[in-house]
Amino acid sequence: GVQPGPHVMLSVSDTGAGMDAETQAHLFEPFFTTKEVGKGTGLGLATVYGIVRQSEGAIDVRSELGQGSTFDIFLPQAPVGEHSAAGQAPVTALPKGHETVLVVEDEASVRKLAISVLKRQGYAVLAADGPGQAEAIAAEHPGSIDLLLTDVIMPGGNGVDLAARLCGVRPAMRVLLMSGYAQESVADRSGLDPGISFIEKPFSPDLLLTRVRMAIDGEARSTVAGFTDSR
Repeated sequence: GVQPGPHVMLSVSDTGAGMDAETQAHLFEPFFTTKEVGKGTGLGLATVYGIVRQSEGAIDVRSELGQGSTFDIFLPQAPVGEHSAAGQAPVTALPKGHETVLVVEDEASVRKLAISVLKRQGYAVLAADGPGQAEAIAAEHPGSIDLLLTDVIMPGGNGVDLAARLCGVRPAMRVLLMSGYAQESVADRSGLDPGISFIEKPFSPDLLLTRVRMAIDGEARSTVAGFTDSR
């Protein structure tokens, strides 16, 4: 899966117990863990995998029982001199928004960042820390909600199921899902169609605004288990 061209490799090794072939086969799946209940979530390596794939890189693991493990991360090397000075991200070049966006994110820091970026760009923002609060806000809000921007994996509910329920009562609303896991990993576990409007964490303010604009303007077809938006 590595793209042709020069890469930078980060290699991390340990001298732990190692892993058998069966464990390695499921290593990057969300919620897969060999730890006892309450000792681990199985999200760490899935998040790493998502970040590496978002960067158009690849990750490889070598491990044997009793011999420890080695993880090699390959990231495409940027051409010499190709960089952007701080403060030069072209956020201001993106079209201003006026629509209403409902942000659903349980992690406070991510939620605050999304709210700040969207408001600065002119969007009206409603915010919730989970599915329950989001449904209450959607039921009480008197105006339209043009876009649901929701995390996929949250305590107390799934963003996919939330989107299906809210679109049932607000059929004009569009959906943009966000997750720290690679899209194919989320699709395998959550029933997402490959063509869904989706953004991987971590994302820059510029990328977030671009995807939000695309989703609202209908440039990305949204299909979620339980409903289809083919406008």
